[in-house]
Amino acid sequence: MFFRMIRGTLLRQWKKMILIAITIALGASLATAMLSVVLDVGDKINQELKTYGANITVVPKQSSVVSDLYDVEGAADGGAYLQEKELGKIKTIFWAFNIVDYAPFVRASATLKDNTKVLVTGSWFNHHMSLPTGEELDAGLSNLRSWWDITEGSWMDEQKMKNQDVCMVGSALAQKEKIHVGDILSLKGTKTQKDLKVTGFFNAGGDEDNQIFTPLHIAQALDGLEGKVDSIEVSALTTPDNDLAKRAAKDPKSLTVAQYETWYCTAYVSSICYQIQEVITGSVASAVRQVADSEGAILDKTKLLMLLITVMSLIGSALGISNLVTASVMERSNEIGLMKAVGAQNASVTGLVLTEILVTALLGGTVGFFMGIGFAQIIGRTVFGAAVTIRAMIIPIVAVLVALVTLAGSLPAIRMLLKLEPAEVLHGR
Repeated sequence: MFFRMIRGTLLRQWKKMILIAITIALGASLATAMLSVVLDVGDKINQELKTYGANITVVPKQSSVVSDLYDVEGAADGGAYLQEKELGKIKTIFWAFNIVDYAPFVRASATLKDNTKVLVTGSWFNHHMSLPTGEELDAGLSNLRSWWDITEGSWMDEQKMKNQDVCMVGSALAQKEKIHVGDILSLKGTKTQKDLKVTGFFNAGGDEDNQIFTPLHIAQALDGLEGKVDSIEVSALTTPDNDLAKRAAKDPKSLTVAQYETWYCTAYVSSICYQIQEVITGSVASAVRQVADSEGAILDKTKLLMLLITVMSLIGSALGISNLVTASVMERSNEIGLMKAVGAQNASVTGLVLTEILVTALLGGTVGFFMGIGFAQIIGRTVFGAAVTIRAMIIPIVAVLVALVTLAGSLPAIRMLLKLEPAEVLHGR
């Protein structure tokens, strides 16, 4: 009898039930889309931000001390260098898969034919190497400095030009010295002289525009620094810092065992820096704080915005449900009054109405969930150029939210139902 009454109500008031289902579907679809993007947006935003450079720098310990004491750049000084042979170890740390790219740097002083002094920076461009894990890796400036504007010529292809002496010249230096693509630059270092062919000009918007960039081994040879590097820049996917990460960044030894394990096994920028220091001898790894903080702030604000949109959409759905369910109860006041008159208790009548609404919510929520998956993919493709991963945990979260919103929206109608007196609605009938 109970189910026959539910079926009868759904058939008699099908227009209102469809409106309720549509209202719930819209709220559920937006909640599904926003929550799916929120749970997946961290990696997507981090990947986007990685195109704007490194967020970790690694320097020799002696250079770091000089930098801290005198507030100067931690360039290698007095024999303070990192070992090139250890670079592959960076991809063996616990968070190796979060290391997106990295490149070593060595700086050498040289003079041109006209005795003009220039700074020559050696690095990787698209360097290929075999890792200790057996994996293959391509890393270097072509990805780490992807925002550089190549004003003439092209990026240096290190793999194709492996045995060639080539270089790229900053746009400001090229203009000042009247250098052209294809020219041969004669660079005299402290240990040797190199004749380098210019492959292109770049505009970095900083001090690099007055420098010459070469493959790592060429700059090393100019100053007799074979096998040595001044610094390493690392681009890593990280989790925004919290209080634990900030404490650990100051002194990891101050943490309890449980706190240390939590910190070490979470991709905080400080824990990744710590792990890099463990594998690179005599090094100090530190976050480029402006970049790291900006990444965390952007990520937090994006998530907050999406959660606010979700909350507002659910509130809107609850208000819509409230109006529709209240109107439905008012239309059925005679029917409800008659049920009470023949002995139906408030609990039974309330259960009947709620069951009808929840059945409608189930249908609307299911449709809304699949609509939300589609919306999430549209957002992912449009904003990030990649599909959004739909996690299984979204299903129970959306189900609970739909149930809560439906119940919250039904409360005014339930209150009206409980106050309804049979004598008032059936008087004169």
